[in-house]
Amino acid sequence: MRYLHTMVRVTDIGSSLHFYCDLLGLVETRRIENEAGRFTLVFLATPSDRPRAEAERSPEVELTFNWDPQPYDGGRNFGHLAYKVDDIYAACQRLMDGGVVINRPPRDGNMAFVRSPDGISIELLQEGAPLAPAEPWASMPNTGSW
Repeated sequence: MRYLHTMVRVTDIGSSLHFYCDLLGLVETRRIENEAGRFTLVFLATPSDRPRAEAERSPEVELTFNWDPQPYDGGRNFGHLAYKVDDIYAACQRLMDGGVVINRPPRDGNMAFVRSPDGISIELLQEGAPLAPAEPWASMPNTGSW
């Protein structure tokens, strides 16, 4: 397992980048604009951690800017912790066997979401290429929110 990033939702990308980059000293490592999903992702790292190969990349902060305004009450501005795992199906099965609800099953063999006992959202991503879709995951519905 490898720790990837912490996601924080922001309401003003300009003022957030000013804070995180200009004032705090982080550097932008990459940016993803998703027109279909209407959001922008900006990944930030410390200057000493900036761009390395994906496999060697240090943990980053992911700023998520949703283009359509929405309130972030109840801690919704904090998004999730993300980890890569060697086998997403085995990881989800182990969690499920331990009584954890799989909120977003790995139907695509690549991504799943669960919640900690305190409600913190955890994203699990398959290391390398996605696994072939398999049951019970492929037909398992979402449960709750993540």
